[in-house]
Amino acid sequence: MEKTRPIVAVVDDDPRLLESLEELLESAGYAACCFRSAEHLLACGLSNLDLLITDIGMPGTNGFELRDIVNKARPELPVFLVTGRHEIADQGRAKGVDGFFRKPFDAPALLIAIGEALQKSRNGG
Repeated sequence: MEKTRPIVAVVDDDPRLLESLEELLESAGYAACCFRSAEHLLACGLSNLDLLITDIGMPGTNGFELRDIVNKARPELPVFLVTGRHEIADQGRAKGVDGFFRKPFDAPALLIAIGEALQKSRNGG
């Protein structure tokens, strides 16, 4: 059976952000899978995901490290980074990254970026 809705995983240690992003994604027609840590996501696996949104500043594996792990395992999987810490946002590792958002982010802009990334991913590039 072919899946009908793209699956977007969200990794953040803030339960309020997870809840609000889950509601936003579900209302936009995506299937949202939320995880409190990178370790929880990795334990569940990456194979069914169409896009990943991860916080940068988390205990344990941070968002940059998670992005690097995902890029090795599934280089075609779009990864969006989010942070509320502006000192991180200004670092070189964050500059020039597609799908980089500072908290609080603009929900419509995030949904547009997700749609574009999924379209680009489906078209192979």
